[in-house]
Amino acid sequence: MSIDRSLKTGGNLSRHRNVLTRDERIAKLIEKGEFDSEKDNPIGLPKVGNRKVVAGGKTKKKKAGEDEDDDDKK
Repeated sequence: MSIDRSLKTGGNLSRHRNVLTRDERIAKLIEKGEFDSEKDNPIGLPKVGNRKVVAGGKTKKKKAGEDEDDDDKK
């Protein structure tokens, strides 16, 4: 029996994940200064956002003549 294509992992979770493991959440909280490993309990941690940063797309280059036309319209 074979595994369905959608269940195979190409690079072992190479895609962006929204859900973090407890260790990853603790590391992010320590970076922010919101978690102290000496005092705080690692169970019941607050939610930690893990957003994927998307680079901006290419912008269209305007020709010299088009810039003057755009200024007249405003």
